Amino acid sequence: MDKLDLAKHYKTYYTAKSKPEYIQLDEAIPYLSILGKGDPSGPGFASDIQAMYTTAYALKFKYKAEGKDYVVAKLEGLWWYDEAAFEGLSIKEASVKVPRSEWNYRLLIRLPEYVDGQFLEQMKHGLAAEKANPKIIDVHYFTLTEGKCVQMLHVGPFNKEPETLEVMKTFMDAEGLGRNGLHHEIYLSDHRKTAPEKLRTILREPVK
Repeated sequence: MDKLDLAKHYKTYYTAKSKPEYIQLDEAIPYLSILGKGDPSGPGFASDIQAMYTTAYALKFKYKAEGKDYVVAKLEGLWWYDEAAFEGLSIKEASVKVPRSEWNYRLLIRLPEYVDGQFLEQMKHGLAAEKANPKIIDVHYFTLTEGKCVQMLHVGPFNKEPETLEVMKTFMDAEGLGRNGLHHEIYLSDHRKTAPEKLRTILREPVK
């Protein structure tokens, strides 16, 4: 049985350079998703990740049994905050001046096109009971079309991301580009197993 590896099949999506570049994402991409708010180092964020991966692997094994095996994709996140409450901050400033407790997030795990969103909605209630994890009820099927984006590969700890974001902002300003969506991060490395200085994260900003 051939196993679909989304990172290889959609190589452009999961690849970025160490300098700002454009990427065009015109298709509606399917994901598992969960919404949350708060410090990403806190227990709420960790429980959301656990619910996501428990659901992702349950889906994988269901489709594997039907002859459609695939590799569970990398974790991703969309991040935003109340811009009325924290007005006038640049991309770089927001990442350091907005308290971590005030960040909203949507965690994502990309899915193969053939995964059925309706089946997920039916499956997750039984899975939540089986795993004694009510958070699984909050996991849902989600699609996103980002269009034109500027992206850059960040290598290093998460708290150094503002430096990369500043490079991206300088590029966007020079090109006359404005924000057109939510800040997007793709976590290419497992932070539990990777030294902070070696973490690889794609930072992506939809633009117009």
